[in-house]
Amino acid sequence: MESANRKLIRPSLTELKEQITPPRRAQKKQAPPDQTNAENFYYVKQMQSKTPMVFVLRDGETLHGVIEWYDKSCLKVNRTEGANLLLYKPNIKYMYKDGERNS
Repeated sequence: MESANRKLIRPSLTELKEQITPPRRAQKKQAPPDQTNAENFYYVKQMQSKTPMVFVLRDGETLHGVIEWYDKSCLKVNRTEGANLLLYKPNIKYMYKDGERNS
């Protein structure tokens, strides 16, 4: 018998890798966390430094005081002029540091 000259045909290394592992798809971005804790950090910072704050309520009334404590739904505000208050967060339009009393 005569042996014929045969070439051994091998697939390239990249072809083998493609067969073994499918190509990667672009990964989706993860959704941002539901809670960043930025609000809690802000309250704690203002409480620790006893920063005088101005609270503007939804009805336009402004209150001045210092945050004593907070929870999920309200803030306890100590005031020098008037009684201390428990403010429900949904009633607060916005708040800022009291510049007049900060010095």
